[in-house]
Amino acid sequence: MFKTKFPQIMKFQNLLFLLFALMIFSCSPSSVTEEEALFENQSGNSENTKLVATDQEKNLHNLVNEHRAEMGLKKLQFSNEAYPFAGEHNEYMITQGKLSHDNFNARAAGVAQETGAGHVSENVAKNYTNEEALQGWLESNSHRETIEGNFTHSTINIKEDDEGNLYFTQIFFHK
Repeated sequence: MFKTKFPQIMKFQNLLFLLFALMIFSCSPSSVTEEEALFENQSGNSENTKLVATDQEKNLHNLVNEHRAEMGLKKLQFSNEAYPFAGEHNEYMITQGKLSHDNFNARAAGVAQETGAGHVSENVAKNYTNEEALQGWLESNSHRETIEGNFTHSTINIKEDDEGNLYFTQIFFHK
């Protein structure tokens, strides 16, 4: 058994772990009832902030919400706050030239800090149309569970590399 001579450090580490776990697993319900609210600026000040999602990204978000509605699930509100995290991950995947979930824990912690989110998850894809990306995710149990999960918000970033390959990152969270 490992014993430390620094019990106060261990107590501090345990406290930090507990706070992190509470942040990740605590959820406060949020409901979205109107279609227009899905892409609304979450600061409430739509006059000063431009919508960052492209038409293609909005389209995929809507396709995901159509699927959720067919399953009797609530629609996801689009998150402008989490959008940069999805974009940064696409840039990373483009730089690496591969599809990955690398650095997910750091990304999830950033999303949680920025948005006040509890549980965070993501789906990634490469070289699909929106419809094909959604279909591929739905054919995978883990990706479908994410799409159909207990989330209130989502963001999607789609970026094209120099060779025309499309990279998709969709982040889901509950707040």
